[in-house]
Amino acid sequence: MDQRLRRLYQFLLLLSCLSMIGALAAIALNILTRLIDGWSIDGLDGYAGYAIASALFLALPSAFFNGDHIRVGILVKRTSGRVRAALDYWVLILGLGLSSYMAWFAARLVWQSYVFHDVAPTGDATPMWIPQLTMAVGCAGFALAMGHALLLRWRQGELVMEANPNSTHGE
Repeated sequence: MDQRLRRLYQFLLLLSCLSMIGALAAIALNILTRLIDGWSIDGLDGYAGYAIASALFLALPSAFFNGDHIRVGILVKRTSGRVRAALDYWVLILGLGLSSYMAWFAARLVWQSYVFHDVAPTGDATPMWIPQLTMAVGCAGFALAMGHALLLRWRQGELVMEANPNSTHGE
């Protein structure tokens, strides 16, 4: 099960990368059409925004599981033993609760947008449930990754999502 979940996180990361390419394409096409004839295709700015939001939400599970989220580890690093274990569990349970809450309301937003036929205020009138769906999927993946991390912490006895040593961020 662990490997399947990790493949799911990688698949969502791939979709995130494709979303960034889509954002680049929408922005480049918008710039190109303005330079050539001085006209613009309605909705390209909105599509670029949707693609960027999709990239952000779809990357959440993989970024969390690879330890690439910015975390404050000063307190945890200075503790050991039972105190550190208690802090790990507390943070993971709190994170699971908050991410599940976020996923629930993101899915609810998609459903409400679908039921009420909510459309974008831009010229293309895109149904809002379509770009909101990637947000809901990313939030659900993030909640799944939090639950996965909690289960691994409980089964293996240590937190496995330490910061990636090849990452460029610092804590």
